[in-house]
Formats: sequence, structure tokens, C-alpha cells
Amino acid sequence: MLTSNSAITALTLKGPAGQLEALLNAGAPDATHAALVCHPHPLYGGTLHNKVVFHTMKALNSFGFPVLRFNFRGTGLSQGEHDSGIGEVEDVGAGLDWLDETFHLPLIFAGFSFGAAVGLRAACPAADERTYDFGFLQTCSKPKLFVSGARDQYGPRAKLEQLVNSLPEPKKLVLIEGADHFFAGRLRELREAIEKWAKETVAI
Repeated sequence: MLTSNSAITALTLKGPAGQLEALLNAGAPDATHAALVCHPHPLYGGTLHNKVVFHTMKALNSFGFPVLRFNFRGTGLSQGEHDSGIGEVEDVGAGLDWLDETFHLPLIFAGFSFGAAVGLRAACPAADERTYDFGFLQTCSKPKLFVSGARDQYGPRAKLEQLVNSLPEPKKLVLIEGADHFFAGRLRELREAIEKWAKETVAI
């Protein structure tokens, strides 16, 4: 444990490639769920302090859920080296395991961009972890929320709609008009979409 206060704790998790730098935003004593939020691609500046990750954490934490964020291997103070999205799946697993062992609550996984791509393979395990094909979600019956900017330059709207339409319920797709991949100027709408979904789906 590095430092702590009543709202946030800086800690290190035991990861498969070494220690992982992490932050835990405290939840309510009667929390019904715990959550993990994963950051975008570390080779392009993604860290646990990313704005989308922060606003996602705030949305989930507003329901009293404890929320964990961590830096993937080789990022910030986390040990190890970037592993092209393969070993990072195990990093997510370490975060989910820590939450489960610490809180013994149902878990919510959230990720932005790279964080979602690798994290979903830990939250809904896939046979092939070396591909960015999301076909493995065809067997994932857990509640799923997809939030994307309608002008996302890296995730074509039609392709995302086709993916979501092919997946089993429960699922929800929210397209934020005017938003790009990074939700620039649209972070409030992102947070509201997550809060609305959580209230309808998991919050009691």
C-alpha cells in the first residue's frame, strides 16, 4: 500500500509479469457490485489517468461501487513489458481476481479502446486471445453495454452495429452523436450513458 485517504487508495497488485500500479476509488459499505476499468493503448499514451477511464470510473463509483483502475504491464509504475494485447489479458484477470477476493461482490468490467479489446477476453473468456475478432462474444450472456462516438474514426459505426446486432441479450448500444473515438467534448454524455445503463441493469 502506498498512500490512501477516505476516497482513493494507491496500491500495487500482484500481476503475472510483476507488480501492477493501481488506484481504488472506495465504494459504499453496502455496495452491491465492484468494478474494474481498463485504459486505452499504452503505446499511444493510454494510462489509468485517461479522461474516458476517469469519467467511466466516476459514473460507476456514483452508485457506491468500489472501482479499480490499474496500469497495464510496462505502463507507469507497472512492471513488465508491453505484450501486444496477449499478456495484458492476464493483467485484467489479476485485477478481476483482486476485486473478487477483496469484496466478494458481482463484478462489472469496463474498458476503453485497447482496454475493452483485451479486457473482454478476461471478462468473457475466449479460446483465441491473439485476435481482435469479437466473435467470442457470441457466447457471452452477461449484460453488455457498448458506447461509441458516432464519428469514431477507428470504429466504423456500421461495423459496430453489425457486431452488437449479432450478440445475445442482454445488450445495449449507445451512439453519441458528434463524438469521436476519444469522446472529445462529449465526456458528459459518455458518463450519462454509463450511469443510465448501470441504473437500469445493475444498480439496486
